[in-house]
Amino acid sequence: MRSLFELDSFDLRILTALQNNARLSNKELAAQVGVAPSTCLDRVNRLRKNGVIRGYRLNVDPELVGRPLEALLYVRVQPHRRSLVEPFVQHVLMLPETRFVYHLTGPDDFLVHVTVENSRQLQRLVLDELTNREEISLVHTNLIFQCWEGGPLLPPPDKTP
Repeated sequence: MRSLFELDSFDLRILTALQNNARLSNKELAAQVGVAPSTCLDRVNRLRKNGVIRGYRLNVDPELVGRPLEALLYVRVQPHRRSLVEPFVQHVLMLPETRFVYHLTGPDDFLVHVTVENSRQLQRLVLDELTNREEISLVHTNLIFQCWEGGPLLPPPDKTP
């Protein structure tokens, strides 16, 4: 397990501002945080270099690009061995419908978030790409009606300066 990166109040303000709007210019970010632009740029670069900021992502509306149906697929792999897990994960990540893959504890081994055109495409995905694989013993499908995103990710209160 990696150790907690030391963050001060300026770092926390930078992380909050960028998580709320990753398109802020350095000048705008510096003004929001209350530091000089050169200081702000140095801090953002340090956060990137140390892996706190892992990247920036474009958030696309699945419905507006022709994939309005979202589902969570709970998948069991039998037997649950590394020799089967890694090829399964690689296969799922290559599917254009896959948004996220989570390796889980509990009765299911994986949670796969997918976006598809319609219920027929979801059925095709489950039957052709998942359940016909020998290592898959079960796929349990839940449709997503609506999704809400939480606020900025910051350290726990007892770890905050």
